[in-house]
Amino acid sequence: MHHALRYYLFATLLSFGFVSQAQAEDPLIVPLWKKGPPGFEKLKDEPEEAEDYWVKHIRNPSLMVYRADPKIANGTAVLIAPGGGQKLLVINGEGRDPALYFNKLGITAIVLKYRLAEEAGSPYAGGFFAQEDAYRAIRTLRSRAKEFGIAPDKIGFMGFSAGGEVVSSVAYAAGDGNPKAKDPIDRLNGKPNFQILIYPGSKFIPTQLDSHAPPAFMLAAIDDINNSKPLMDLIQLYHGAKIPAELHIYAQGGHAFNMGYRSTLKTLHTWPDRLTDWLDDSGYLKVTVPQVELKK
Repeated sequence: MHHALRYYLFATLLSFGFVSQAQAEDPLIVPLWKKGPPGFEKLKDEPEEAEDYWVKHIRNPSLMVYRADPKIANGTAVLIAPGGGQKLLVINGEGRDPALYFNKLGITAIVLKYRLAEEAGSPYAGGFFAQEDAYRAIRTLRSRAKEFGIAPDKIGFMGFSAGGEVVSSVAYAAGDGNPKAKDPIDRLNGKPNFQILIYPGSKFIPTQLDSHAPPAFMLAAIDDINNSKPLMDLIQLYHGAKIPAELHIYAQGGHAFNMGYRSTLKTLHTWPDRLTDWLDDSGYLKVTVPQVELKK
């Protein structure tokens, strides 16, 4: 069955409730630091708060690893940063749902629970520790590539809304690790190999690109003015730098339509098909034997 058709059938079942969370493999939870994030170790055992579609009070940043079925796994991995305005994480619609979508394409998906600067009473106010979490997440995936069955040079980073800002904060920097770091994870590169920006916030989107910017898939609705205009500017930079990028601007839809499953707009309901095509055309759905040797 064609990738897009297979995915569409799964998405349809999911949207009508025929595929339950219980039917999906429970994710493996991987803390980014064994003793808690540097400087905030004493907070790591504080419990998270979760209700309905969201989670917050992230004091021990972690990865939720959704492994692809080995029978269809292709070696590609996508790290996912849910949105939520740095006040909470939309963990279902912008975390679990895209993870299950990627799994059906043979991609191992990893949802990042990052620290929130704008949450009421946050000890991270005034900083952007989500960037530190993102770098650590990508380095952790590369350090455990063999274990997770992924290729360290096929790691993408997807962000929704505020999560898109987390992606941008690491996508355009060198990402070099510290060769003298005591922790071998911190010696690895933390730059993603490709990125997926879905109605992202404008923070950290660059005004110029170098030749090392990762290929990008970008998508927003034009009536989401604050989040579509930066993407239209960014695609011009990609064009000038001659780096592969694809942009979809929809006529309507506003903000926070997640994976489009619940949208009554046909264009938004099927937007993940455009991402499937891009992933396929870009070679990310081709099977790759994971390479054990890592570049520091």
